[in-house]
Amino acid sequence: MGYTKDITPCLPFACALEMIHTYSLIHDDLPCMDNDEMRRGKVSSHIKFGEDTALLAGDALLNKAYETMLDYESVKKVGANRAVKAASVIANAAGSKGMILGQVIDLQSEGKEVDKDTVNEINSKKTGELIKAASVAGCILGGGEDIEIKYAESYGKNIGFAFQLVDDILDISSDEEELGKPIGSDIKNGKSTYVAVHGKDKTLNEIERLTDEAIKDLSVFNKDTTCLLYTSDAADDLLCVDLGGRRIIKKKKKKK
Repeated sequence: MGYTKDITPCLPFACALEMIHTYSLIHDDLPCMDNDEMRRGKVSSHIKFGEDTALLAGDALLNKAYETMLDYESVKKVGANRAVKAASVIANAAGSKGMILGQVIDLQSEGKEVDKDTVNEINSKKTGELIKAASVAGCILGGGEDIEIKYAESYGKNIGFAFQLVDDILDISSDEEELGKPIGSDIKNGKSTYVAVHGKDKTLNEIERLTDEAIKDLSVFNKDTTCLLYTSDAADDLLCVDLGGRRIIKKKKKKK
């Protein structure tokens, strides 16, 4: 596989993903959605700039994401074939069958008792869909073979689902300073979360299982994956996977 250490050509696509993510957060905080007044430790966009400006800022970020990915120079640097494939993966993840679908189901499920399949669908979409897209698009842009793209998708799916479960746990056990947004908003809005359906202990077990599966997915890559997998020094013997800035940490089993 023709990997290169120069990630510069891929940066427009990475930036596009963050634009899409940020637009989704701006819209998610609006009164018609989750009605949250804090985000990343600061007042939400609609509080500081007004609902109209926040709405348009989100729209602008979404459009800017596609402008950035499909810019002539962006496409030229990675090649048209890879650029179109990666952009398509990202667009589908953000669209009506991906993140937006998850948000719609999430809103429609508020205050209702839903089955575990519905909760799983909510968790597999939303932010998780963007994390999976980041894994797949990155592999495509890097020249990944079909089998590697397959495992990159599985890795992203596992980490994406785990990320959402971690977010649910933090909503009931963290504090505003650490989380950077109001805690207890899921309960306040009657959200159908994995924690609400299965309880905290089972959710923590599922996070660990998903993390283990994600680690296994990385074994197919015969390259440096330290940006995805962090191993601490031997003294602590800890293994952790970064989940968008948060870490699920567990003790490795001692070798006998």
